[in-house]
Amino acid sequence: MVRSVFSGLRGGGTLFSLRWVRMVESCNILIGGEAGQGLVTLGQLLARSLVRSGYRIVVTQAYQSRVRGGHNTFAVRVGPGRVRAPALPVDLLIAMNEEAVRLHGKRLTVKGVTIVDESVELICDSCIRVPFRELAEPRFFNIALLGVAGCLLGLDRELICGLLGELFAKKKPEEIKERNRQVLDLAYRWAEGEGMNHLELPAVAGIHNRWMLNGNEAIAYGAVSAGLRFCAYYPMTPATSIPMTLIATATETGIVVEQAEDEIAAVNMAIGASFAGVPSMTATSGGGFALMTEGVSLAGMTETPVVIVVAQRPGPATGLPTRTEQGDLEMILYAGHGEFPRAVFAPGDLEECFHLTRRAFGTAEKYQGPVFILTDQFLADSYRAVDPIDVTGLDGVEPGADPGGLELPYKRFAMTSNGISPRLLPGRSSHLVVADSDEHDEAGHITEDLSIRKRMVGKRLRKMKGLLREVIPPYYEGNDSPDLLLVCWGSAKGAVCEAAERLREEGRDAAVLHFSQLRPLDPGQFLGKLEGAQEVVSVEGNATGQFGRLLHRETGFEIKREILRYDGLPITPEYLLQVLKRV
Repeated sequence: MVRSVFSGLRGGGTLFSLRWVRMVESCNILIGGEAGQGLVTLGQLLARSLVRSGYRIVVTQAYQSRVRGGHNTFAVRVGPGRVRAPALPVDLLIAMNEEAVRLHGKRLTVKGVTIVDESVELICDSCIRVPFRELAEPRFFNIALLGVAGCLLGLDRELICGLLGELFAKKKPEEIKERNRQVLDLAYRWAEGEGMNHLELPAVAGIHNRWMLNGNEAIAYGAVSAGLRFCAYYPMTPATSIPMTLIATATETGIVVEQAEDEIAAVNMAIGASFAGVPSMTATSGGGFALMTEGVSLAGMTETPVVIVVAQRPGPATGLPTRTEQGDLEMILYAGHGEFPRAVFAPGDLEECFHLTRRAFGTAEKYQGPVFILTDQFLADSYRAVDPIDVTGLDGVEPGADPGGLELPYKRFAMTSNGISPRLLPGRSSHLVVADSDEHDEAGHITEDLSIRKRMVGKRLRKMKGLLREVIPPYYEGNDSPDLLLVCWGSAKGAVCEAAERLREEGRDAAVLHFSQLRPLDPGQFLGKLEGAQEVVSVEGNATGQFGRLLHRETGFEIKREILRYDGLPITPEYLLQVLKRV
């Protein structure tokens, strides 16, 4: 953590000399303020500057459901090596108003520092009181804050200036761009004139050409690489940035993105496009997905590939629309009436967001049905520094079967040993392609023959055997037969892995079992790990231990201890360690 030594304050509480001692592992920077103050712009510029400087980051965004006002935060945990999770203690607080000091001042580390406007009346020993009104007019305060923080962190001024130019390249007139540069320069000069030395971030071995992406962007790019051609959606936080990212790429990729009138239309448009031979997806949150469930069942009956991303937020109903939770697992596992196969993926980091989305498209096409990607607000909005992904050889899906050599007459739902029938695309050959939402025979025609009904159910369910053979094994980290095994899924991965790492540093034999595929499950891949641990604890972001109950149903193994968080905040290593210590 950051440590600082103050050598004095002068009149008005303005810091005039600050000496920093080298940070050991990572630094947690928290920006707090109101919506409309330019907080996100400041946060993104600071985060990008750190990534361009060679550092790793984890960003956590917390915001209220309003355009202006309310209290929002943008937290950046930064370090030279692997940074796996957000942190609770704050080393540098950038307070855009007095409320930020009041709400987060108590989270400062012993030697933590606050940057605040000199007009703020709250006084603390660690405050750097900045005369922002002398540096810039109010609409440029966030750029002045960026300059002071950049100087304090030892970031290169020209690097930040270049990022400013990139951000506003197409959005602002030249005089606004120039004013941004002037304010940044003034803020740097003020900070340097006040005798501030750098917060000495640990050196990095060279400047790495890393990307800065959030979870939703990684999902969108994974879909593009998989061959996505059509996305239908209705806006719903926190999923909306997936189609918005696709829209930004539409000119280069030719992808069609349609904002439908509601979620019912969105899922049915995606299914219709897929039926016609276009790899398709939709993205929503829990409340929107609740409207899609009949469409999910339609995809199951018509055996039509479709990828559905559900970005979770706390419910029921509207709940906390801008917070995070892992509360929709059981809905995704069972949504849609009737019995039909499905696969459910839950990425735990940015790389998994990309690669599991690709896998979802391949799985949907191969097994001809709905496939789900289950994420949440924390991962959706969390920016990370990602090494460039090598897309060489990563081919997209090829919809439909070759019409040549098929037995005539063509049977869309022909009985096969693995349940997968040749899927021809309508209008692409001389064969007639028939589909219906009613139960049907092999040719696709409606039937009420109950013997055919039984055979068709069996045919569809046989696909589960193939899905089961391709299950992704859970990630395991730690010794065999540990004293403590922490079980988690989805976005909890980083926090749980870091907590286990800290426990091992303290001499505790702790391990992690993380699941990125939730359906189907192969107990042979992990049951021995559960049975071999002295103590097993399930970690989830919900109130009822939904994944723990799923494991019990699938394996008979009951996890008796749980750490459950459902207050709308992401799971952090500190939270886990505090609960473990208390229990």
